[in-house]
Amino acid sequence: MDAVFVGGTMLRRGLLNPGSPVRIVQQFAALGRWGFGLAGELRQAAARSPRQIAVVDDQRQITYAQLLARAERLARGLPVKPGERVGLLCRNSARMIEALIGVTTLGADPVLMNTGLSPNQLATAAADQGLRALLFDDEFAGRVALVEGVEKIDEARFEELIAGAPVARSAPPERPGRTIVLTSGTTGVPKGARRPTPGGFRPLCSVIDRIPLRARERVLIAAPLFHTWGFAGLQIALALRATIVLRRRFEPAAVLDDLVRHSCTAMIAVPVMVQQFMELPDPDRKPALRVVAVSGSALPGGLATRFMDRYGDVLYNLYGSTEASWASIATPADLRHAPNTAGKPPYGTRVAVLGDDGKPVPAGAVGRLFVGNEMLFEGYTNGASKTMHEGLLATGDLGHVDAAGRVYVDGREDDMIVSGGENVYPAEVEGLLADLPQVRECAVIGVPDQEYGQRLAAYLVLRDEETLDPEAVREHVRHHRARFSVPRDVIFLDALPRNATGKVVTRDLPR
Repeated sequence: MDAVFVGGTMLRRGLLNPGSPVRIVQQFAALGRWGFGLAGELRQAAARSPRQIAVVDDQRQITYAQLLARAERLARGLPVKPGERVGLLCRNSARMIEALIGVTTLGADPVLMNTGLSPNQLATAAADQGLRALLFDDEFAGRVALVEGVEKIDEARFEELIAGAPVARSAPPERPGRTIVLTSGTTGVPKGARRPTPGGFRPLCSVIDRIPLRARERVLIAAPLFHTWGFAGLQIALALRATIVLRRRFEPAAVLDDLVRHSCTAMIAVPVMVQQFMELPDPDRKPALRVVAVSGSALPGGLATRFMDRYGDVLYNLYGSTEASWASIATPADLRHAPNTAGKPPYGTRVAVLGDDGKPVPAGAVGRLFVGNEMLFEGYTNGASKTMHEGLLATGDLGHVDAAGRVYVDGREDDMIVSGGENVYPAEVEGLLADLPQVRECAVIGVPDQEYGQRLAAYLVLRDEETLDPEAVREHVRHHRARFSVPRDVIFLDALPRNATGKVVTRDLPR
C-alpha cells in the first residue's frame, strides 16, 4: 500500500518525469549513499539538475551544482569535528542553507538559533547546547558578545573557510548530522529538540499529497529557516529540486513584489505574514500562486476566508509542532467548509482526542490531542521528552474532531482556565474577536481573579482609523458565548508582542 501511495504521489507531483538516464541513476545513487537528510536531498538535486537555479536571495543566485560545491568546501574548512554542535544564527539566505548542509555533511549537528533571542538567551542556549562553534550574520555581532567558549564565525570568516578549503568530493560521515531546532521560547529559555532524518520518500509524499507542490516549483520561503516550518519547507523544496526564493526580512510589499518578479507559484509562510499581506491594498498585478502553505500558529478562520477571496483557493494550513512535525493539513476546500479547522491527518498520521482517563472521547467532545507519525522528534537535548500514550505524542493542545474527521484546535492545555468552576478556552474567544471588522489582531489569556480564581483578558490591536468600545467587545462575546467566556479586561494596544516566528509572547502582554 505504501509503495502505491508513494509512487502515485511522486508521479502526480512530477518527481518521476523522464530525464537523462545517467542523471537519474546518479540522483538515486546520491540518496542511497547520503540518505534523505538535507545533505542527501541537495546531492540528489545537484545530480539531476546541476544547472538549475537553487536559491535566489537578496544578494545573489546560485545553481544546485554551485550550492553543493560551496557546502562541501565549508564542511572541509570548518574547525569542527563530527558529532560536535554548531549554532547557526542567520536570517533566510543562501549562506544559511550552505551552512546547514556543510555542517551535516561533516557529521556535526547544526543548532538553529532563533534570531529573536536576546544576548542573555543566546549565551544560555549556546552553553546549554554545548556549541563548538557559532556561525552568524554580521548584524548579530553585538548580540553574540556574551557567548563564550565557542569559535565565532562571521560572514568574512565564512567566506575564508570556503575559499581556503580544497576542492574534493566528500564521503558520507559515519554518523549523519542531526538538526536541532530550538523551541520558540515564548515562556522562557528555549529547549533544543532533535529532529529525525526521514527514512524514505513517505514523509515527503504525505505532505505533498495534501499540499500539491510540484517538482521544480519556484517557492518563496518566507517563514524563517530556523523555524520548524521554514526548515520543513527547505527540506521539501530541495527534494522537489525547486528554485528557492529568500528574503532576509519579511516586508509584505517587497515579498509580494518578489512573488511576481521571480514568477513564484508557491509560498511557505506563517499566519501573521498572511495577515500582513491582507493589510496591503489589493494589488493590480497578483502573483500566479497555486499554493500558500502556512503553519506555526493559529490561522483565524476569517483571515483564511478573506485571503482566499482575494488570492484564490490556494491556502493550505498545516497544524503541527517542533516535536510532532505535523498532525493535520487543511486544504482550501476544508477551509471553505469549516474556516477554523486544522484539516485532516495526512497519509501515515494518526490523531487521537483523549480524555483524562486516556480513552478516546466522542466526536465533537474536547480532549487532549495526541499524534503519531514517523517524524516525531527524538527528544529534547536536555534528556526530557513529552507525554506519550500508546505510541502517540501529546501535542500540548486541546481539541476535537468532527464527524467528517476534521481536526479543530481549541487551545493549549496550559492556557485553559477555570473561571468560577467553568472551563474556558481563550483561543475560542480569540477567534471570535478576530472576526470583528475593526480588529487587526488580538490575543486572549487568563489572568488571576480573587473572586473567580481566573478570568479572561483580551488584548486588541485595531485597524487604522477604527474605534471600538470595551463594552461592545464584551457584548459581542456575550452574544455568541456563555457569560464566563466574556473578558473582564479589554486592553487596546498599538501592536502585540511577537517573537521572530510571529507567535505572540504572552509574558510580555501588560497585566
